[in-house]
Amino acid sequence: MKRRTFFARSLLTASLAALFALPLSASAATVLKFSHTDQPGGARQKAAEMFAQKVGEYTQGRYEVKVYPAGQLANDPKAVEQLQLGGIDFTVSSTGTYATHLPTLNLSLLPYLVENYEQGWKLYDDSKWLQAQFAKAPAKGFRFLATWEAGFRDMTTKDPLASPADADGKKLRSFPNEMMRWTLEAIGFNVVILPLPEVYLAIQQGAVSGQENPIDTIFANKFYEVAPNVTLTHHVYSPIPLTMSEKTWAKLSAADQAAVVKAGAETATWIRNEIRSNDDRQLAEMQSKGAKIARPNLGAFRDAVKPVYAKAREKYGADVDAFIADADAVRKALPAK
Repeated sequence: MKRRTFFARSLLTASLAALFALPLSASAATVLKFSHTDQPGGARQKAAEMFAQKVGEYTQGRYEVKVYPAGQLANDPKAVEQLQLGGIDFTVSSTGTYATHLPTLNLSLLPYLVENYEQGWKLYDDSKWLQAQFAKAPAKGFRFLATWEAGFRDMTTKDPLASPADADGKKLRSFPNEMMRWTLEAIGFNVVILPLPEVYLAIQQGAVSGQENPIDTIFANKFYEVAPNVTLTHHVYSPIPLTMSEKTWAKLSAADQAAVVKAGAETATWIRNEIRSNDDRQLAEMQSKGAKIARPNLGAFRDAVKPVYAKAREKYGADVDAFIADADAVRKALPAK
């Protein structure tokens, strides 16, 4: 009996010694939750995984970012609410999603502000008006870290969409945003709000006739399978800012705050180039699988949405002209080829 007790004690001592010999970073890492609504195969997920790896590296393992794609934790609006509450730590979504809490950000979804990626990047990086809006976010419970990319928003519909006349009275899914609703209604659609994970089935069952999203999102969610007419309207430039819970931010040391910002900025550079370089490849692959890619004359679409600017001025006043001035300056500095 004494011999057994001796061995048992020796085994326990050895186990405890092995436990305490583990590196501190492995046992003390704080897990941070990253929620987004895109599918695992999309660029958003790849960027989130890259960001997670960089945060772990730059904080020397003090923090581990765990990524939850496809709306596992929350849809886009709920994710922002969870940031405010501290229930999740990071999310990435269209600028318009944050407009519920910062209404002036609705103006970021004004139609046809920029014509290409280079203009869009410069607008988001250099616009003093836009940076001033982002600076208001910490008081609302979240913080903008970097501007990630999703691309220009386009249409996927069951029927061809050669002009706004083809949109008249048809139901189109979008996300909950005032400016987007005004734009789509001006084109002629009846707007239906649905969470992204429910859209494929809604189109398949006929609840809506199509949806609008950037090419990468269309590709990752395979919307072209149920709405094969992919029309490159490019009606809104739609990057996806990375945001963080202000409650989480406040818990970080200055060094770890800098590490998170660095990880977000480096990932932003990668996803911007990834999205731009992927557009043609993804369109070609969709076409090979039966999608019909249309590049309509955008003149009629631009004319249809002109009333949106007047409507925006009625509600937002001088902010509209301030932001448009920044966009005009960008287009002049980087004229479309």
